Amino acid sequence: MLCIVCKKSPAKVHLTQIVGEKMQKVDLCEECAKTKGVNDSADFTLADLLLGLGAGKEIAQNAEGEDLKCPVCGFTQADFKKAGRLGCSDCYQTFAEGLEGLLKSMHKGTKHVGKVPQALRQTKDMNDRLKNLQKKLDRAIVEEDFEDAARLRDEIKGLKEKISHLPIA
Repeated sequence: MLCIVCKKSPAKVHLTQIVGEKMQKVDLCEECAKTKGVNDSADFTLADLLLGLGAGKEIAQNAEGEDLKCPVCGFTQADFKKAGRLGCSDCYQTFAEGLEGLLKSMHKGTKHVGKVPQALRQTKDMNDRLKNLQKKLDRAIVEEDFEDAARLRDEIKGLKEKISHLPIA
């Protein structure tokens, strides 16, 4: 198991935090554990590790040097560091400048692309194939290639039947 911070060295320090019914695990190599100050568990929270100790300093102040506070919910940087999450959707705008850097360091990007259920992806792929075949059929008819048009018509008919039997249509 590799360290979640450097993703190079084997993890030697394993931390688990349970809040309510949610459990979060952090696996660190010895070097990253020392860098993050893990030797005294009373001095840090799991959010500090996940976001990086001192990461809060990136979004702690606005241009005038004052502490940022969400105008809608009143959530502050200290609240964010303590909870490990933001208070409302407007917090994302308030803390946007620093959050982008944090998200880039934690994830592959800053835009969620998600996953598509297998059946839905299969249906979408078949529908795309159907549209492509229909375009080819139209082209074959215009070009008066009736043998190819007949073959495409039969293929379209079979594909439509398959689509109608899928769980998500």
